[in-house]
This record gives sequence, C-alpha cells and structure tokens, in this order.
Amino acid sequence: MALCCSTFFFAALSSILFSAPLRASQKVSNYTFMRNATAAPDISYYDYIVIGGGTAGCPLAATLSQNYSVLLLERGGSPYGNPNITNLAAFGAALSDTSPTSPAQRFISEDGVINSRARVLGGGSCLNAGFYTRASPQYAREAGWDGRAVNESYEWVEKVVAFEPEVKQWQSAVREGLLEIGVVPNNGFSYDHIGGTKVGGTIFDHQGFRHTAADLLQYANPSAITLLLHATVHRILFRVKDGSKPMAHGVVFRDSLGRKHKAYLNRHPKSEIIVSAGALGSPQLLMLSGVGPRQHLRAHNISVTLDQPLVGQGMSDNPMNAIFVPSPQPVEISLIEVVGITSFGSYIEAASGENFAGGSPTDYGMFSPKIGQLSRVPPKERTPEAIAKATEAMQGLDQAAFRGGFILEKIMGPISSGHLELRTRDPNENPSVTFNYFQDPLDLERCVQGLSTVEKIIESKAFASFRYPNMPLAMLLNMTANSPVNLLPKHTNSSLSLQQFCRDTVMTIWHYHGGCQVGKVVDRDYKVLGVDALRVIDGSTFNYSPGTNPQATVMMLGRYMGVKILTQRLRATAADQTQQ
Repeated sequence: MALCCSTFFFAALSSILFSAPLRASQKVSNYTFMRNATAAPDISYYDYIVIGGGTAGCPLAATLSQNYSVLLLERGGSPYGNPNITNLAAFGAALSDTSPTSPAQRFISEDGVINSRARVLGGGSCLNAGFYTRASPQYAREAGWDGRAVNESYEWVEKVVAFEPEVKQWQSAVREGLLEIGVVPNNGFSYDHIGGTKVGGTIFDHQGFRHTAADLLQYANPSAITLLLHATVHRILFRVKDGSKPMAHGVVFRDSLGRKHKAYLNRHPKSEIIVSAGALGSPQLLMLSGVGPRQHLRAHNISVTLDQPLVGQGMSDNPMNAIFVPSPQPVEISLIEVVGITSFGSYIEAASGENFAGGSPTDYGMFSPKIGQLSRVPPKERTPEAIAKATEAMQGLDQAAFRGGFILEKIMGPISSGHLELRTRDPNENPSVTFNYFQDPLDLERCVQGLSTVEKIIESKAFASFRYPNMPLAMLLNMTANSPVNLLPKHTNSSLSLQQFCRDTVMTIWHYHGGCQVGKVVDRDYKVLGVDALRVIDGSTFNYSPGTNPQATVMMLGRYMGVKILTQRLRATAADQTQQ
C-alpha cells in the first residue's frame, strides 16, 4: 500500500509541476469554463473558492484545478477583444476610462494622488506598462520561499506571458546614459533583479500585443474549474463553534443583475477559500466579512467574526516622480524596458513617444492627466476640474509637443506606510486609503538622489541626440504649466528644492501593496491568523514591493502557492492511505 500511495503522490505531483501551456495558435479567449455570473446556480459547492481573477488569482486557480474543483470569482469582465487592453499603442486608454464598467476603477488616496485598481480578468496585468522582472533572491529568502520552487514557478509563468523587448533608440539612449554615469554593470537582458543597468522582460510580444495573467488560465483543467465574470463577492461566510476558531465555509456574491448567489466549500478539512482580490480588495473583503478592527467594524454595523486590528494596516504605494524631456527628433512609442537599479535604493526607468487614439495624439502615455498623472499640480489640487483643464489644454497642442519621453525614478520599498478603512459596506465602492508618501525621510532622500541621477542621464553624451542643447534640469523643472513640452509645475523660486519637487509631483506607479501582511494578518503559508480554511494570496501580503515591478512576483506567488497547497494536500492524502 505504501508503494501505491507513493506512486500516486509522485504521479499527481508531476501533473501539477509539468503541465504544459497550450500552443500560441490556440485562442485562450474561448475558455469553455468562463461564463457570466448571471448563469450561476443559486447554490454550488467546490473544493476551493478563489476570490479575484487577477494577477495572483488566475495562476492560483489554474494550478489548483489540476486536482480539485475550483470556483474563480472575478468582479470584472473579460480582457479579450478589448483593444484598449491588448494593444501597446493604446496604453492609458483603459486607465482613463472612468465609466462604471471600466476595467480600471479609479480611486484617489487621502494623500490626493489619483490611482487605479483593476476590475477585469487578469487584474493589473491588463492595465500596466508591461515590465516583467523577478524579485531578488534576498526577497525570496526573507519571504521564506523555497528557491527552486520559486524559479520553477517563474518559468511556468514566463512560458506564456514574458518576452524580450526590442530595444530601440530612446530606450537604448537611456540605457547607455545610465552606464555612462556609473549605474553599472551592464547586465544586458535579464528577468533577474540585479544591481546595475539591464533590459527587463515585457508582457507585450513583438507585435505589441499584451499577454496577461488571464492567459495563464490555459493551464487550467477545464473540467474542474468554473470561472464567473461580473461576480462581486459581498462577504465570506464563517461557521463559529464554541471554543474553536471561526471556519470559512462559503461566500455570498451577486451577479451583474444584483441577484444573490452562494457558493460553499465541499466538506473536506483541506478545502479552503482563498482571497486574491488585491491590495485594496482583500483587506476590504476581510473587513466586510467581520475580520478586522473591532471598533471600525462596529462603526459600520458589521458583526465581528475576529477582532484583527492589523487588517488594513501597512498600506504602501511606491512613489514615482518623472521628468519630461522634449526631443528635437521623433522617438518611438515605448513603455518600460530599461531599468537602472541603483545602489542607493532608487530605480530609474523610462517611457517615450505619443500614444494615438482615433488618429490624433491624446496624451503622454503613462503620464497623462486623463489617467490622473497630473504631476504639474500638487496632489491635493488634482481635482476633476484641474484634470479637465489639463486635458483640454493638451488637445490644443501641436503634435510636436508630444515628441520626447519621460525618465522616471521610483524608490525601493517604500518605508513609508499608511492604512485602509471602509467607507461603506458596499464592496463595489472604494475604501479609504492613505499611503503617507515620503513620510519617512529616507524615502524622500532616495527620491532626491533619483532625480539627480535622472539629471545626469539627460546631460550624458549618450543622450545628446534626444535633448535640446542648453536645456539643464532646472529649466525642465521650472517650465510653465502652459508649456507644450512639459507637464511639470512652475515654481517661482529658481533654486527649486528637489525635496519639494518630489512632494509636489509625486504620482503612482500602481505598485500599491499591504493591508494583509505576512506576520501580521497571515502566516508564511498565507493562512489568515485566527481563522481556519481561509488564506490571502496576493500583493496585499507584501511588506514591501518585490523587485523593480511586482507583477512577475505576484503571478509567481499564485503558481508557487498553488503547487504548495496541492503538494501538502497530496502528502496528507498519501499519509492517510498509508495508515489505512
């Protein structure tokens, strides 16, 4: 019997580890298991319920479905067939869509910085600038992850969504400028997080077509997974017995017509509900389900399942500051491809060229006021009126005004953090979130050093062909608000403080995280402390952002934990059979 169980275990594990993706020619948009939640039964039962079909939820659900029945609930729609998501040249269009059905749900932090959270299958990988890079080995060690399994999980993801970009003139000039000013060595193309200058991966293929976490569902077992779109989870259901921990056993969700559905776990001690709703959605849903700070929950008339004061704490967003460099010659459209990983904790990246929609230039790509990146206005003044005024002014600009690109710096970490609270009991509404940008002096120091590095790149010989002569950084920083070649604020003080510039022009790079952190809300297996049968697996568990850009690691984490959960369950099953 022991031999039989061992054979069963390794055969099952092999099917998990080595399942192959579909061929590129097969269309992943026609998933047979994907349907609108309006078609869902009133009551259903599964081995695993995954809440959130985002960057972590898709690979997690795909992996779990190899051996067990899985329900994947996504509050948004499908990314397939939407050119504003799939085409590189349309970047920013989805983010600028503020309609109730937009794949990007805008929110404004209490700091006044406009941000966005995904509302689409594939999550943030459907909206971001596409950069793909792994976390450092040190990050993995500190997280307690197994290095070999981490690498295998990254590779599993990369077979489907990661590509080497074609680096053209602007990005090449930034790369050579970084090397010239001493951000060395030259690490060439690499997915790895290595100090110096490198070309990272991208989820855009050579035709400019975006590949997202939703594509990882091609690994799923179609007979074991059910994917419901437009399914908004309102709360997690718990069973509470005297003297024992509350146990998650089901969820309540509503479809697009407002009809209520319930899904329950099959009665097995290893069945679980896994929340992968993102850094805003996961702590929000825990609170709506009665897991959070007692006083805050009672203020919203929510029955307390578990008094957990650390839910919603430790919220951070990596601040980004950027400088637009007008070019005397045309530049290519590019998103993030090159990165300088400095020794002082600032990452230098770049994006270039105008985006086109309807045949006319509409914005500065990832730095458009349409998507809230209104850096020429201090955060608290970025009102709808200010955005409308900036957008109108931009539409009157000559096409030459869009010729150029941005060089940005993003700080490592960050150290500064804030908190998240409920505004209402409606899961469709954004919670209140405060990030406290630059609250820690080291964050501000890193921003200043990063901007100084950007200045050196602009003035480097390697970058000479993409800058007008005799245009120092001070001029770029102090251009008037109506200048056709910059979107940065005008300061009357010619000796502009870079510290003040950091505070005034801070934007998001959409890397917010925290709220359900490891060691505070979840353990190292991402099990929610104080309750049973419930985990959180997504960026809300991060204490600081991995690598220069987190999406690769969030996708890896979904796969990594899926394999780990199945491995543990298979071992437990084998042990039970041996005892029999």
